[in-house]
Amino acid sequence: MRRSGWRFLLLGLVVCLGLVGCGFQLRQTTEFAFKSVYLAAPANSPLAVELKRNLATSQVALNTDAAQQAQAPAQVILDILEEQRTKSVVGVSPTGQVREFQLRLNLKFRLRTPQGKELIPETELVQQRALSFDEAFVLAKEAEEAMLYRNMQNDMVQLILRRMAAVKTL
Repeated sequence: MRRSGWRFLLLGLVVCLGLVGCGFQLRQTTEFAFKSVYLAAPANSPLAVELKRNLATSQVALNTDAAQQAQAPAQVILDILEEQRTKSVVGVSPTGQVREFQLRLNLKFRLRTPQGKELIPETELVQQRALSFDEAFVLAKEAEEAMLYRNMQNDMVQLILRRMAAVKTL
């Protein structure tokens, strides 16, 4: 093997050892202390759809039907109490044209048992992002706004799942 080949191999080995030594690990499925969850959320909520998608990939049985919950109650109930998206102007040009918006996503939720014991008390999560604006690129800015809301929503779902995974006893 040529000298540059050995250097490349040695560099690759050092990088691999560095990743192993720093505790790097791929994300694994989340483990919960409960086996079934009932999701009480508005039907048209995009955040609830993302939560359902993420919970479906875990080892938890997901229930979203109220009639089924009455017959065979889940171990925990995740209540989405409020989900609110707001868009406010935070910057204008000297001529009064909008130059920057602030996008906010507020979410209130709680996790409880069917008997009413709160495992996670009512919690409010807030995400916000800045969105610059230019009238020449209205369609592109609308797409960027939708993407930013989707990213905030995904971040919130991951926060909720991590908090649910932190619950150790029922």
